[in-house]
Amino acid sequence: MTASTTMAAPRAVEIDNPHHQRRWWILAVLGIAQLMVVLDTTVVNIALPSAQRSLGFDDGDRQWIVTAYALAFGSLLLLGGRLADLFGRKRLFLIGLIGFSIASAVGGAATSFGMLVTARAVQGMFGALLAPAALSLLSTTFTRPSERSKAFGIYGAIAGGGAAIGLLLGGVLTEYLSWRWCMYINLIFAAASFAGGWLLLHHQESEHRPKLDLPGVATVSAGLFALVYGFSHAETGGWGNSVTISFLVAGAALLIAFVYLQTRVQHPLLPMRVVLDRNRGGAYLGIFAVGAGMFGVFLFLTYYLQQTLGFSAVQSGLAFLPMTAMIMILSQIGTVVLAPRIGPRFIIAPGLAIAAVGMWMLTQLDLGSTYVNGVLPATMVFGVGLGLTFSSAMNLATSGVQASDSGVASAMVNTGQQVGGSIGTALLNTLAASAATSYAGSHIGSADLAAQATMHSYTTAFGWAAGILAVGAVICAVLLRAQVPAVDPNAAEVVAL
Repeated sequence: MTASTTMAAPRAVEIDNPHHQRRWWILAVLGIAQLMVVLDTTVVNIALPSAQRSLGFDDGDRQWIVTAYALAFGSLLLLGGRLADLFGRKRLFLIGLIGFSIASAVGGAATSFGMLVTARAVQGMFGALLAPAALSLLSTTFTRPSERSKAFGIYGAIAGGGAAIGLLLGGVLTEYLSWRWCMYINLIFAAASFAGGWLLLHHQESEHRPKLDLPGVATVSAGLFALVYGFSHAETGGWGNSVTISFLVAGAALLIAFVYLQTRVQHPLLPMRVVLDRNRGGAYLGIFAVGAGMFGVFLFLTYYLQQTLGFSAVQSGLAFLPMTAMIMILSQIGTVVLAPRIGPRFIIAPGLAIAAVGMWMLTQLDLGSTYVNGVLPATMVFGVGLGLTFSSAMNLATSGVQASDSGVASAMVNTGQQVGGSIGTALLNTLAASAATSYAGSHIGSADLAAQATMHSYTTAFGWAAGILAVGAVICAVLLRAQVPAVDPNAAEVVAL
């Protein structure tokens, strides 16, 4: 190939790519939308006590405000990703924003528990359209390897740090305005993203419009719903409960049936080529492990900060900011500086291992620990590991797929995080509750028994979360290829939009 031909290739692709000239503005639009979706996994958590007092629902119903969103979001992500591939990413992105904002307005104006739960479920449903469309737009907009690394570093930082920002934002809004503003705030994010998306994004019909795999849609949506519901039900009903067992067994059976169907149908919802690649498969498992560990930190550490250290909601949110800063800094270092030099195995696997160390450090907390000598160093180490892992795994999970599969490949990223978070939260909650009961039963008469038992439940959860992350590190070290991807830094990929 001549030098003139090499230099002409990037320019030709950039002319064919209608997003190229506006790519950094598009990143800002997609980042705002991603922040909104991630915020809603945690922003409501801190508002729950206020919402409960306002609407008068029972403690047993409280979990459904969170679970309704997770169920709809997690079970419909693969469908949303494939719809983006079939009917256009801009179209699905804008529809998702409109639906999400309407559901948020209804949730903010809720006058009953049922109205709020329904709004949260509808939020999750439209989030399942929005999230994979946004990530696939990012994947097809940034085609130069060097720029793609920077873009995914920024986007991964938002995805990894957004949940922590949600805790702070939820505390500020609840304390100074109203719990309802934890829902209304989405209207601001959605309006900005919609305006930017309408003006900047280019719509192009897919050249190939295969039929939608309806049996695949039914089995994977029902399977993910059953799996997430089963783990969520375990939090209150226990692992031996017949409802818990039934849903978990049904979920596993439906997902096995889904995989079987995908190898038999002509136009599969999830082509097996997307997940059977070693690098992409390892990246999805890494994201799953991060989701399980990350949401465990937010849940139990928030309780520790507020109930043990006496932090307010706003102070609890501020306490997570150093960790968020580490995520953002290391996301850029991992994708921009390290990835081109050492390859994904030596970023993602060590990142998970570092995150496991940070989580293990949290197991050393006790009633005499303080934020500075206990929580701060542990969460900063955890943030380093999370930053290295998340953006690099997102980039790897969406690299090298056919343009017609970019939506569903992106949906798998969100599915891994969401299902990992749901399973991790339910598993850690159950283990923590059992640990507290066991501790109280074996230390009858001890001073500060209730506080000690609660502290033991937290450290037990942190220990199990560290184990999940460590196992993820080992699996990724085995699956991911050691080689640095062979790409020309001056070349651009040819992708159909």
